[in-house]
Amino acid sequence: MSVDHYTYRVTWSPEDGEYVGLCAELPSLSWLAKRPEAALSGIRRVAAEAVADMEANGEPVPEPLSERNYSGEFRVRIPPQVHRSLVMEAAEQGVSLNRLASAKLAG
Repeated sequence: MSVDHYTYRVTWSPEDGEYVGLCAELPSLSWLAKRPEAALSGIRRVAAEAVADMEANGEPVPEPLSERNYSGEFRVRIPPQVHRSLVMEAAEQGVSLNRLASAKLAG
């Protein structure tokens, strides 16, 4: 498993006045830097150190999101009146409820 396959993001932190590097698979980690490139290299380095520490201690290491298999299905609980409204909207558009929900989530 390689931390190179992890999901990294760099965003501006107005509170800190710097860029913050984040890793989706290791949400407790972050790295602040003046430049976005430095925030990315910092979070990648911290993630590699954290994973090495987990492996050395026999702890489970998070699987990269990019390497997981997804079925394309998940359940969402909604209030009955919202369900009814969505079914009517789908019927009015001539599409299935599944297609309507997928389009709304993608948009």
